[in-house]
Order: sequence, then structure tokens, then C-alpha cells
Amino acid sequence: MNNKRGQGLSLTTIIVAALALIVLVVLVMIFTGRIALFQQGVSDQGQTELISFRVQYGDCQPTGTQENNFMTNLDAAVDTAGEDEAKSNFREIISRCKAFGEDTCASEGCAWG
Repeated sequence: MNNKRGQGLSLTTIIVAALALIVLVVLVMIFTGRIALFQQGVSDQGQTELISFRVQYGDCQPTGTQENNFMTNLDAAVDTAGEDEAKSNFREIISRCKAFGEDTCASEGCAWG
């Protein structure tokens, strides 16, 4: 009698199927917004820094664009030296804006608030 053996899946096929499943899960997470929620949590950490700087604002303060630039520079920093530089630059902007009065605030690139 012939001894028939069942045909099994090769190890390569199992690995490819597992990788495809991982890719599908990542795609589902992207399209359902789960990745956006994760990024929001990471972004909230940077917002804490911005809020701590807003306490130092006077009547003449940095514009929203300058705040966004600060957040971009802070997020782009790859080490603490880069973060410190972004913070130092933003402190200089805050100090510069605080020196202006209402009549010169907007013309010097700041916002009266």
C-alpha cells in the first residue's frame, strides 16, 4: 500500500502569512485613526512645554506661527541639546516681545493679547 502523507505548509509560507497579517493590522490601525490617537498623546507632551512658556507671556506675546515653529523645532530635536536650543530660542522671542508696547507690538512681529 502506498503511504500517502498529507501536504503541509512550508515554513516560508507561514512566515509570509504572518508578515502579511502584521501589515494588515498596521493598515487597519492607520485607517481607523488609532495611530492618530497615539500621535496625539505624544504631541500632548510638547504642549506641556508650550503651556509652561505661556505663563511667561506679557501683553505683547509671540504669534501662533512662532508657537508652531517652536513646537516643530522641539519635536524635531533628536537629543536634549536640540530641545534646549529650541527652548532657548523661544525664550528669546518671548523676551523680545515683552519689551514692546501696544503701539509697536504687531509691527515687530508679535501679537498683542
